[in-house]
Amino acid sequence: MRARTLPHSRLRSSGGTPIARRVVVLAAVASLGAGLLAGCADDGGDDPSGSSSEGGGGKTKITLGLFGTAGFEESGLYKEYEKLHPDIDIQQTVVERNENYYPALVNHLTTNSGLQDIQMVEVGNIAEVVETQSSKLLDLSKYGKESDYLDWKWKQATTTDGQTIGLGTDVGPMAICYRKDMFEAAGLPTDREEVGKLWAGSWDKFVDVGKQYKEKGAKGTTFLDSPGGLIQAILSGEKDRFYNASGDVIYKTNPAVKSAFDLTAQAAEDGLIGNQTQFQPAWDTTIANSKFAAMSCPPWMLGYIKGKSKEDAAGKWDIAQAPKSGNWGGSFLAVPKSGKNTEEAAKLAAWLTAPEQQAKLFAVQGSFPSTPAAYESTEVTSAKNDMTGDAPIGTIFAEAAENIPVQTIGPKDQIIQQGLTDNGVILVTQGKSAKEAWDTATKTIDNNLDQ
Repeated sequence: MRARTLPHSRLRSSGGTPIARRVVVLAAVASLGAGLLAGCADDGGDDPSGSSSEGGGGKTKITLGLFGTAGFEESGLYKEYEKLHPDIDIQQTVVERNENYYPALVNHLTTNSGLQDIQMVEVGNIAEVVETQSSKLLDLSKYGKESDYLDWKWKQATTTDGQTIGLGTDVGPMAICYRKDMFEAAGLPTDREEVGKLWAGSWDKFVDVGKQYKEKGAKGTTFLDSPGGLIQAILSGEKDRFYNASGDVIYKTNPAVKSAFDLTAQAAEDGLIGNQTQFQPAWDTTIANSKFAAMSCPPWMLGYIKGKSKEDAAGKWDIAQAPKSGNWGGSFLAVPKSGKNTEEAAKLAAWLTAPEQQAKLFAVQGSFPSTPAAYESTEVTSAKNDMTGDAPIGTIFAEAAENIPVQTIGPKDQIIQQGLTDNGVILVTQGKSAKEAWDTATKTIDNNLDQ
């Protein structure tokens, strides 16, 4: 699964494709913000070095540098590929948090050394990698099949001159996960279709449902888990957010951004949202102790809910369509040209991201495919999750994925989203006014953007 990531300083390279202030227009992606990536990964270091041409028994070793829990090993895909290709030995290095992984990756790309044969790139970083590092990466359009992928996903990793530097792994179509027992206790419907109708088409309606929950919901609980989750979800479905198509930073003057901020801030002021930052230990505790009734929920969030919940929560969750379609999450596999085994690495990257393998990955890991052909597979259509019981999660997320809008993505989206969440709306839960929170957020963002 792929969760939110923290910002970090970025090293720029003059070696990338010369695309001045390039902004990729593509489908909505809102993987940007603060947080701990889910999974049991080794966070022992940032350095993705260690690739060599010889594996065990004289085999060709292909190394992958990953962050979080990509699920390739957990779902048995490496073993399957090695069985199909007995001369290949696959090994991975994993850093749990992308804010530790990405600066090291950029450094190694900039120096063109110390790289793995395959490197993962988080969607929040793909625009910057495409803009500044494409000359260091193999064109994978010769290996992956463009028609297999969601059109917008393919374009995310493609330069203006047609070089595709990454093959898409998962995407994060937005839905809403909710506790049926807590909704029932608050006098709200529990059937997923009826729940979705409560807020269909409007985030304002969604917040209004929160007000109904507050009136009758269990004491000591809130409607939503966090302000960051709400603003993330709202902005994930907006065509224009932080940049315009010309590459100008517009977040402060974009009415859609200010509206999302103000709606989230008002919900926080009204006591509808928990006061925790997502993916931090205190937030984990609110899941375990059933302290909220609903949350923004891309596919990978189900794995996080399962991992942090107590056993008695199994089957008490359900999932409904979000007020508006959006996307939160997703990554790519890229192949550095400096690798010793670029041809074999490119073939492996293409195989790991092909529809058949993405369907298997979803069945085990909950990473939703970026390849529409997988949506008709049994692994997707029959998928269930322990937390949501008999909910047809594959069908629900597929419907959401098909309605994701096209969105303008800029190279510093991650920094801007981070500022709006962890230096912005969270402050309202701590007693700041919406204006104070907005002023703090914009000042922090502009300082980080050197504006």
